[in-house]
Amino acid sequence: MFARFSAVLVGLGLVLFTSQLAMAQGVVRAQHGDWQMTCDTPPGASSEQCALIQNVTAENQPGVALGVIVLKTADGKARLLRVLAPLGILLPNQLGLVLDGKDKGRAPFVRCLPNGCMAEVVLDDQLISELRTGETALFIVFKTPEEGIGIPVSLNGFGAGFDALP
Repeated sequence: MFARFSAVLVGLGLVLFTSQLAMAQGVVRAQHGDWQMTCDTPPGASSEQCALIQNVTAENQPGVALGVIVLKTADGKARLLRVLAPLGILLPNQLGLVLDGKDKGRAPFVRCLPNGCMAEVVLDDQLISELRTGETALFIVFKTPEEGIGIPVSLNGFGAGFDALP
């Protein structure tokens, strides 16, 4: 599941990435557990876009932080999970995902910008269901081929927040 997300990346993901960065600064509309729903109208867009956002930092390495963003595309055809990781990570090792102790695979990084590198997953119904019922998502980035850093992300409020996304 987690491994099949690269197929739709070019068409859907890269166009919306700049709006994701703007949304991180958007208006907070709601709090759903550990997730915030922020909304903003990206430059050139005809309507407002909303996203669920959670920013987390590695417990034992305060310089390693992730921005986790969940959104529905403006055309309503896809649901995306984007993770913005810090610069300096080892890109070929990709971004790992473990949900409640179960390895879900790895996602390639698709683009780096001045503030970090982005991995993206097209969310299918099964992965959304697992995120709804799970407690913790552990995202793993690598500084070296041997050194993976697991960063826990709470799934508290994910279901309610996802349901509230326009």
